[in-house]
Amino acid sequence: MKKVAFYTLGCKLNFSETSSIGRLFTDAGYSVVEFTEGADVYVINTCSVTEHADKKCRKVVKEALKYSPNAYVTIVGCYAQLKPQEIAEIEGVDMVLGAAEKFRIVEFISDLTKQPKAVIHQQNIEKVNHNFIAAYSIGDRTRTFLKVQDGCDYPCTYCTIPLARGGSRSDTIENVVNRARQVAAGGVKEIVLTGVNLGDFGIRNGQREDKFFDLVKALDEVEGVERIRISSIEPNLLSNEIIQFVATSKRFVPHFHIPLQSGSNKILGLMKRRYRRELYTERVAAIKAVMPDCCIGVDVIVGFPGETQEDFLDTYQFLNGLDISYLHVFTYSEREQTEAAEMPGVVPGSSRADRSKMLHILSDKKRRAFYQSQIGKDAEVLFEDDQKGGYMHGFTKNYVKVRAKYDPVMVNELKSVQLLAMTAHGEVEVAEAEAVLQH
Repeated sequence: MKKVAFYTLGCKLNFSETSSIGRLFTDAGYSVVEFTEGADVYVINTCSVTEHADKKCRKVVKEALKYSPNAYVTIVGCYAQLKPQEIAEIEGVDMVLGAAEKFRIVEFISDLTKQPKAVIHQQNIEKVNHNFIAAYSIGDRTRTFLKVQDGCDYPCTYCTIPLARGGSRSDTIENVVNRARQVAAGGVKEIVLTGVNLGDFGIRNGQREDKFFDLVKALDEVEGVERIRISSIEPNLLSNEIIQFVATSKRFVPHFHIPLQSGSNKILGLMKRRYRRELYTERVAAIKAVMPDCCIGVDVIVGFPGETQEDFLDTYQFLNGLDISYLHVFTYSEREQTEAAEMPGVVPGSSRADRSKMLHILSDKKRRAFYQSQIGKDAEVLFEDDQKGGYMHGFTKNYVKVRAKYDPVMVNELKSVQLLAMTAHGEVEVAEAEAVLQH
């Protein structure tokens, strides 16, 4: 039996697609193994959001060939769609597959004979714009990343994703609900909805046929799913009706991840974002009004062209004053074929690094304050199958990471606990297992 191993770079959407590609190999008679086991085929699913992701792809190819020098190496994903020729020049790469072709991977690599030059199968992204291919992750007993939307119609000046994934397109509500039922039947307790622009769900064949809110309402009725989490949603697409519904939902949890990118309206304009910071403030206030304990995560980019120190401090003070829970901080990096790459006002690398460090410190402060606000409260934790130093971990509905003494019986189980105190590592201690069962 031939062996295949995978490595995934980037977002939750990539993880869901890697898992689906893995099932294609399994159906074709391959055995899926760990990366370090020395596979016959290595599939590297790439991201191209930052320059670092491109460089990491090269490193992963080297690592794969270290474990299996004669392995057949195939590169898929966003980087593969954007720069297939560049990837084909990487030593050790045998095949490069574009956005649509990656789901035909088994067909393309039926012959594992290594050629002197890498083979490329990639078509113009315009040709795959209306073609939605479903995917979901499997293997993690606790949660599944369920892809419901792909592509993006938002022309943000820093982003290559529309070039790599094409225009916005979605599955049908009926298909998503059926897939959620299948996942639930497999014993998975939590579903994380994923997409490139999740809130834009509902476009098929270039026409809007559904709304994201309609999908949310339909999924809330799926029996067997304990929790549904919205991975990320644009502030202009996070409507008050969605917020109000989640507040009283049976399954959707009080956790939103809402990209901001900048707290400066000037920079938001240069980025061509579809909102201003005033709207963001309104969204956070609306959430906290009905879900005071809701966890709110924020994406933010530092060092965008034209961002002065005053603009950055404007962003810092704006974030510092918001009732949010943590930040995902991205250091701006120039991407070819984007408007921002040609903009004046380039920010020196040292300034970008300094600003990133400041926001990482702010994120730690926000997370600790949020966790501290939950101490003493009762919560329901979904425990995961991990063990470190005799402890296991899990997350509350509102995304507080907790730890408890390891107990194999608690893996993939929802347990009511009391949040006791924060650890030195920034997790939250909960009551001992015996006390847990008494709540």
